[in-house]
Amino acid sequence: MLAAIFWFVEELIQLYIYVMIAAAVFSWLLAFGVLDTRNRIVYRIEDFLIRATEPVLAPLRRFIPMLGGIDISFIIAFLLLEVLHNFLVPDLFAHLVMAGL
Repeated sequence: MLAAIFWFVEELIQLYIYVMIAAAVFSWLLAFGVLDTRNRIVYRIEDFLIRATEPVLAPLRRFIPMLGGIDISFIIAFLLLEVLHNFLVPDLFAHLVMAGL
């Protein structure tokens, strides 16, 4: 049961990383004029990606200043999620297994 929970958490983190990457690529495409938000499908995808990533990025933006007009909160969030995915979750699971839980 514990292994299934940790597997699920790892998969959710990985899925969220993919959503963040999609949001970054989408924002670049919008910034360079490749996509047009007047298109209803493009607008809905943009709205979903903003709603999905803002709960993580908004608190980081309060503490991390923009560097030369570049928002680095995405990079910080991405690195934190990767650390959580690659080190914290497997190590915590290993420690719980070794403890007999």
